[in-house]
Amino acid sequence: MVRTFIERHPWLKDAGGLLLFAVAVLVGTILINTYVFRSFNVEGPSMETTLSTGDRLIVNRLPVTWAQLQNTEYIPERGQIIVFKNPRYTIGSPDEYIVKRVIGLPGEKVALKDGHFTVYNNAHPEGFNPDDTNNKEPGSPTSGTEKEVIVPDETLYVAGDHRTGNYSFDSRNGLGFIPLYDIVGPVSARLLPITGLRGF
Repeated sequence: MVRTFIERHPWLKDAGGLLLFAVAVLVGTILINTYVFRSFNVEGPSMETTLSTGDRLIVNRLPVTWAQLQNTEYIPERGQIIVFKNPRYTIGSPDEYIVKRVIGLPGEKVALKDGHFTVYNNAHPEGFNPDDTNNKEPGSPTSGTEKEVIVPDETLYVAGDHRTGNYSFDSRNGLGFIPLYDIVGPVSARLLPITGLRGF
């Protein structure tokens, strides 16, 4: 009886199965990172005391994926902490992705005066403090030159939670407005350190 090539080399079948499994894991990992969630490490003091250097975050990609499937832009909620691609990133610099808090949405006026933000929109023409929506987590007062800006369409105004001095590079002081297409997604949880485990 003539044996087939595979019968004469049974290890090839095992190797083929292992290779197929490895490819499936790789493709699955890429799909999950692209469409479901990603993880990031926090670097620097800009989000203290909410987040600190070394914190491991899980970013929810599903809202962005769902918006893309509907051919629309994903707009996070005010007060959410988001991760986005640094619009001023250059190859070789360390800060390709940044984590900040959403302050102003497209079309709104954001004013910085007397150490705090005030946001004006159609629903609140008299203005309101955006930090009232997130349990006063950001530190205060908010440093920076007093000014008013209109958030352009398809962009966001963001700030770190450590707002005294120059601890946070954000929309107040050089980062500018964040294009919606640069958003990775909202932070949904902090996994590490274990003692700081929490959802957002």
